[in-house]
Amino acid sequence: MVHHEVTDITAPWRGEPETIVFHHGVGITGELWLEWLPVLSDRYRLVRLDMRGFGRSPVPPPGFAWSMDLLAEDVLTVARAAGATRFHYVGESLGGTLGLYLAIHHPGAIASVTTCSTAHRGGSIQRVHEWRAFIARHGMAAWSRMMMDMRMAPDVPAPMREWFDREQAKCSADAILDLADMLVATDLSATLGGIRAPVLLLHPDASPFIPLDMALDLHACIPRSELRIFPGARHALAHTHARECASATREFLARRLPAR
Repeated sequence: MVHHEVTDITAPWRGEPETIVFHHGVGITGELWLEWLPVLSDRYRLVRLDMRGFGRSPVPPPGFAWSMDLLAEDVLTVARAAGATRFHYVGESLGGTLGLYLAIHHPGAIASVTTCSTAHRGGSIQRVHEWRAFIARHGMAAWSRMMMDMRMAPDVPAPMREWFDREQAKCSADAILDLADMLVATDLSATLGGIRAPVLLLHPDASPFIPLDMALDLHACIPRSELRIFPGARHALAHTHARECASATREFLARRLPAR
């Protein structure tokens, strides 16, 4: 099983809490979500996983057969281990695409989906094709440094940038590159109209990878979805705007799915 951590500090007199499962994208770990926890932890059981290939989860060998179905099963296994057969899902980048995939293929498990910096047509994601050659030539540390201005704006506090850079540089190049290839080959366009779970799309307006037009198209494809745009934010929105994103998610869930 992939590594995961459960935070449940809800008051017992409030009854059994609903569960939120968090899934990060490539190049980072479940620690990405730490600043979301204070905003949500009084109301929800929070489950953060390290995706297969990252952090404290097993790293598959080169040439591993990655698939969306495999990653979806990892999420469902973690949720069951945390005692949840139906749960809210929050994902960033690839993790957001996986959330949409889960809502399409496992609708009974998904109560809602919140995405950050997410694409539904991988072939439209920009710049990914450059990564393999760059890493082969310069190595992971140089690739991570190159990525930082694409991940976040220069005015993001230095400690936040430095932490992300260190974590990203430690990741498996094979996992990053193979998952990027898998994501680029993914296109959910034809099936998005079948999503019935409430969906909140959180998107930066300055991601070098996923242009705003992609988010607008995604919003148009999903019935009754909601879109919030963050001006001036770059791709690492879930990190640089953690508390704002968590507050938007909390408000969305309270409004669309009020407590029973």
